[in-house]
Parts: sequence; C-alpha cells; structure tokens
Amino acid sequence: MALTHLIALGFMLQAMCGALFQFIAVAVGGNVWRPKLVANTVQPVLLLATLLLVAGLLFSRPVLLSAAVPLFLLALGGFVVAVALALWRTPATGVTLWAMRMAIGGLAITVLLGSLLAEALVHGLSVPIVELTNIHLAWGLGGWALMLLAGVSYHVVPMFQLTRPYPASFSRWFGPLLLLLLLAWSSRIFFGDARWSLAIALPLLLLLSAYAGITLWLQYTRRRKIHDATSIYFRVAMLAMLAFAVSAAALVLRPETGADPRFVVWLGVLAFAGVFVSAITGMMYKIVPFLNWLHLQRLGAPLSAVPNMKKMIPAEAMTGQLRLHVLAVVLLLSAVWLPGLTRLAGVAFAASFAWMGWNLIGAVRRYQSFRDQIRATALHH
Repeated sequence: MALTHLIALGFMLQAMCGALFQFIAVAVGGNVWRPKLVANTVQPVLLLATLLLVAGLLFSRPVLLSAAVPLFLLALGGFVVAVALALWRTPATGVTLWAMRMAIGGLAITVLLGSLLAEALVHGLSVPIVELTNIHLAWGLGGWALMLLAGVSYHVVPMFQLTRPYPASFSRWFGPLLLLLLLAWSSRIFFGDARWSLAIALPLLLLLSAYAGITLWLQYTRRRKIHDATSIYFRVAMLAMLAFAVSAAALVLRPETGADPRFVVWLGVLAFAGVFVSAITGMMYKIVPFLNWLHLQRLGAPLSAVPNMKKMIPAEAMTGQLRLHVLAVVLLLSAVWLPGLTRLAGVAFAASFAWMGWNLIGAVRRYQSFRDQIRATALHH
C-alpha cells in the first residue's frame, strides 16, 4: 500500500498536477488564478501529506494517517477549485477541455474516497473497506489518471508524434462513456451481485482496449517513421493497457483465477508501472524540453541563441532509461510468478526512476545555463 501510494501520489499525481497548469494554458486557453501561488502552496503540502500517508501505511501508525487527511483535503481541494474555475471560465470548446473537466471531477472523488478510507482505518468505521478500496482505485486510475491521459493525448499525440487526429466520434464519446461506466461500477456497493459486475467490467475493458488500439494504430500509420524514446514510451503504455484489459477480462470471465492473490498484483504492475509510469515519463520527456525552450524564448533572446529542444535531454540518455524501464517492468511482471526475481526487479525499477530523475535534473541545469548566457549577452549589449 505504501509503495503503491508513493507511485500514485509521489510520482503520478505530482506530474499530472504540474502538467495541468501547462495544458490549461496551451491546449484550452484557460488561465489558472495566480498559478505560481497555487503551485507553490499545493506542491509542498501535497508532498508532506504523501510522506505522512506513506509512513502511516508503512509503519501502521494511525496518527500519521490522521495527520495526512486534512493536508490532502486542503492541498487538493484548493487545486481542484483553482483548476476547475480556469476550465469552466475558458471560452474554448473541444474534447480535450471536456476530458480535463471530467478528470478534475474524478480527482475530487478519488480524494474524498481516499480520505474516507484513511479515516475508516484510523477510527475503525464500519464501512465496506474492500468495496470502497476497489471504487477508490477505479476512480483514481480511470476517472482521474486515464481521463486526463486521454484528454492530453488527443492534443499531444497528433502534435508531437505527427499522427493523424483521433477519430472525432471516438474522442467525443470516450470520456462520457468512461464516466458513465465508472458511476455504474461505483453502484456495485449497493448491488453487489456478480452479473452486475460482469455487465460493467467487460464494456469498461473494451473501452480501454479501444483507446489503446486506436493510439497504437495512429502511431503505426503516422507520416514520420522515426521512433524516439517518447513515442516508444507511449507505445509501451498502450501495449501494457491492452495486456491489462485482456488479463482483467480473464479475471472477470473466470473468477476462480482471482482466488490467486498474485493475479491482482500482476494487474497492479501492468496498470501502475506499465501504463501510467510509461506514459507520464514519455510525456515529461516532451514537455520539459518544450517548457525550457518556451521560457528561453520569452527572455527576448534572438531565435539563434535559443537551443533546439533536442539539446535539453540527450536522446541516448532517454533511450537508455527507456530500455532500463522496460526491463524493470518485465522483471516486475516476472517476479509476480517467480518471487526470486523480486529484489532484482525492485533494484531495476528504482534505478530506472533515478535515471529519469537525473535526466530531468540535467534538463533544468541546461535551462539555467542557457538562461544565464542569454542574460549575460543582453547585459553586454
């Protein structure tokens, strides 16, 4: 639980909140109220809340869980309000905007359910913990993470990976259908029979497969056949999503497989490490160099003084880290069935994250170096 939340809150949530500030401005022309103030307030509080929650789960300390809940509600409550206002006030229209609006709703539901679960653990509340956990997970991964990923990919995949746009009918209906199916899934808490679960789970998995399949098809038929680390990362994420959908369908159709607890861990590794860590890393390798280039341009330097985006993070560094990440995911999936590989898989996964961190720190340092050069040149003139 502690490790799962370190990835979900420490990595995914931080990156996704940061990306939203960027995409609201660039993709839908919205303005977050005082973005620096909101970011500088939300990020440290969110970091502290995450560390408290993880420590509380790791060391079974209810007092730490209790301390984390109000901090999460404060940080993410403020974030949701600031972002929701920006998304509702923008005059823009389109599928990306609606996907972002629904994703913010998904985040709010995820946080409220997570807070309720933490309080239930601390105070021993008589709530159906397992059912609520499943619903919390579905909203966190589906209603928030996947909804935002899809909304962003409608914009980013054609722009950065030079593909054709997503089919209009698909991008128009994906978000509302996902939302509807998640609401139906949540109602399982009231109608807990197996046939109801089957009727919701299979269409939901079909929807995931359609998104992954269309994205892979767009990549396959794109104009430019050169594959860089960012496009391969996205391909890995979509292949992992298809593997997740097939595996989960097997679990739904043959419930006896669910009796083996390793099967659920297999699904967790596919979803977290396979889908979301891959997709977010690939996105960051595009967004960070782009932001560097944009900020350097805004310093008023001539275009010749602003370095190419490709110089921000060397291609070989991204490719090397991608290979290690894929190896780590394969080892993690293998370790589910071969426990002897667990330590090796953990080391590979940790090393992959450390390498990614090093690459991103390098991009920040290059930005600072170019910024200082541009400022020094401006002073001399």
